[in-house]
Amino acid sequence: MGNVDPQELAKFSELAHRWWDEGSEFRPLHEMNPLRLEWIDTLARLPGKQVLDVGCGGGILAESMAHRAAHVTGIDLATKPLGVARLHALETGVENIEYREIAAEALAAERPQAYDVVTCMEMLEHVPEPASVVQACSTLVRPGGWVFFSTLNRNAKSFLLGIVGAEYVLQLLPKGTHEYARFIRPSELARWCRAAGLALESSRGMEYNPMTRRFRLTDDTSVNYLFACRRRA
Repeated sequence: MGNVDPQELAKFSELAHRWWDEGSEFRPLHEMNPLRLEWIDTLARLPGKQVLDVGCGGGILAESMAHRAAHVTGIDLATKPLGVARLHALETGVENIEYREIAAEALAAERPQAYDVVTCMEMLEHVPEPASVVQACSTLVRPGGWVFFSTLNRNAKSFLLGIVGAEYVLQLLPKGTHEYARFIRPSELARWCRAAGLALESSRGMEYNPMTRRFRLTDDTSVNYLFACRRRA
């Protein structure tokens, strides 16, 4: 199946029916989505753009970008979450969105430079070869277009907050959602971006307040962080 971990697919497929339940295991995705959507839209100006969401899962980000008048394609390799995404878009009447079960690398070979904006959020830490996905995202975007990534840093603090705190203490995520060895340092992601022809324009950290249940953007990239890159001409 290429650059995919079958155990990761099975993990998220098992919970697919709960993807749009804001009180479920996917609550953190719902809570962070307005923040990351606004950041993406502010930089890339989504209305009218051709947008690709890589690793779209059940479609939370993809559908919200479609609501901002972008023409969105969401791709994933997990069949059940894609089914949930298609059904939710149908139920809510979102027409400017489509979903495909295809790898980023395969789509890059099929449709190079086809998109104005590519997003790949909370996905890189779940694949065996994240650098391959970064390269595919770069191939898929037009010169001058935007590519957005978000993932988790790899250090003691991110282990304590991202795994021990989020999965075991606060129980924001199911146990086993993340594997520490797959976390990615910003320096590593920056190196992969440069090698793929992407110029890093902005990086932000994302912090969670368990009392208010709100995320906010910060300058601290020690745990969750986001990259905004542009494809070189």
